[in-house]
Amino acid sequence: MPNGTVTGPPDGKPSTGAPIDVELMRETAARLLAEDAELPSLEEVETLTLRLRGMIMVAIPDVEILIGKFPKDDIPATCARACIGEARMRLRLEPGGNLPQQVAHAQRLARSVRALAEHHVNLGAEHE
Repeated sequence: MPNGTVTGPPDGKPSTGAPIDVELMRETAARLLAEDAELPSLEEVETLTLRLRGMIMVAIPDVEILIGKFPKDDIPATCARACIGEARMRLRLEPGGNLPQQVAHAQRLARSVRALAEHHVNLGAEHE
């Protein structure tokens, strides 16, 4: 564009490239957070941690776009902003060296994934 103006996608839906699969996010988080969740192996927890980190990195920009549609004092948007801050903080943390510490770290990431998925829905994102 000659004047350097950036426009959104033609259909007006938020998009940062990869679509958010809310159901997959919920299912992945439940793998670690369900009451009857089994303790994952070291390999499984490493894989889940990477998957959860990726989900957070994809979800944050989309939730931020949704937040931008609300006034600064909107309570659901404010809660979503806090969730994003916490998720970013969790992305900076490193898991401990043993399995229980790695599982606890992955569970914290899973809580952020679950919360981001809920904010995505609550702020009005359309889902298939």
